[in-house]
Amino acid sequence: MQQSSLPLNNVPEFSVSELAFSLKKTVEETYGRVRLRGELGRLTFHSSGHMYGNIKDDKATIDVICWRGTLSSLSVRPEEGLEVICTGKMSTYPARSNYQFLIDGMELAGEGALLKLLEQRRKKLMAEGLFEPQRKKPLPFLPRTIGVITSPTGAVIRDILHRLRDRFPVRVLLYPVRVQGETAAQEIVVALHGFARMAPPPDTLILARGGGSLEDLMPFNEEEVVRAVAGCPIPIITAIGHETDTTLVDFAADLRAPTPTGAAEMAVPVRSQLHAQVQEDSLRLNGAIQRHLEAARTRLSATRLGAPSSLLDLKTQRMDHVTLKLQSSYEAFLSVRREKIGRLSAGLRHPRLLISEKSRLLDLHTAQLSRLPPRLLDQKVQKLENISRILESLSFKSVLARGYAVVKESETGRVISDPAQVSSGQKLDLLLKNDNIIKTTAD
Repeated sequence: MQQSSLPLNNVPEFSVSELAFSLKKTVEETYGRVRLRGELGRLTFHSSGHMYGNIKDDKATIDVICWRGTLSSLSVRPEEGLEVICTGKMSTYPARSNYQFLIDGMELAGEGALLKLLEQRRKKLMAEGLFEPQRKKPLPFLPRTIGVITSPTGAVIRDILHRLRDRFPVRVLLYPVRVQGETAAQEIVVALHGFARMAPPPDTLILARGGGSLEDLMPFNEEEVVRAVAGCPIPIITAIGHETDTTLVDFAADLRAPTPTGAAEMAVPVRSQLHAQVQEDSLRLNGAIQRHLEAARTRLSATRLGAPSSLLDLKTQRMDHVTLKLQSSYEAFLSVRREKIGRLSAGLRHPRLLISEKSRLLDLHTAQLSRLPPRLLDQKVQKLENISRILESLSFKSVLARGYAVVKESETGRVISDPAQVSSGQKLDLLLKNDNIIKTTAD
């Protein structure tokens, strides 16, 4: 009986890849457009520009992916621990049997999550010292040029220009930017750097926008904007939203205004008030000068000079008095000098007497000196004779005169003082008295 090749049952058979891609297609068709709410975790930003991570709640976790092109256009920058609502579709990764959520949009899950994010960011930037009071720069009293960073349309720029014209017209440079949306933060940073590189730069900057929701004001809470404001070398006034709105750039700015109109009021004084103050100061200065001149006139009147002739007579009398006093002093001075010269003259002796006295003294010393050499010579001769006698008594020649001899080696002239130094056949010289020498040979 031949065995049948038909399957034993009707269960369909798939290859691994067929089943995996079939599941992928089913998942993508079933969940082609989904809004997924949860907390971001384990985020990894790959060198390729893609983001990998997961989104979770208290019961489950799903892997998420955001491709590079989508990541740069998200309205919210992904951060771990952030509660968000992601828009996208479900898919699978057949090579590992994983299912994952592909993100193409992201928003914060309610105002509470956004406030939590802002508080964490504020603490981080404050710890870096970006909000320290000593970093804030003083505003110039009367700026010549004011730079404004805001939207070119809308009421904000009109309010600022109108208030500046009313208070003190100055040159205004507008750097138009978007004040909300995905590119707003980057445009604001570019504007700040652009004003800082100008030559010459504006004296003051105003960064402003009108009111809006917390999400609308988010560009002014971005780290890059806060750092650019803190690092800007030009004094900055911020006027973001309404008076009750506070953004992170307000902490980093040199001054915060409650409204854009208030920023214009802080930037310049009121010209009419300055004119009034100058006029008031001028009147006070003129009054002070008049009072000073009047006081000087009063003092001059109290000490008014008399007739010139009487003044001349007084000076003439004083000069006569001084002349008499000077003449008397001069005569007294001469009298003292004459008396001193007389005393000194009495003590002087005639030069002939001094010469005679010195001549007698010279003759005396000459006689003493002539008698001195013979006496000194006799003493030295006597001393030399004594030394010669002592030297003669100690000479070895006196010993030879008593019958002794000095033995020397003939060849070297070396004196032999020990018989052990003599060998048989050695030639010797015997030195006797009167320098007589006898040559001999040792036995």
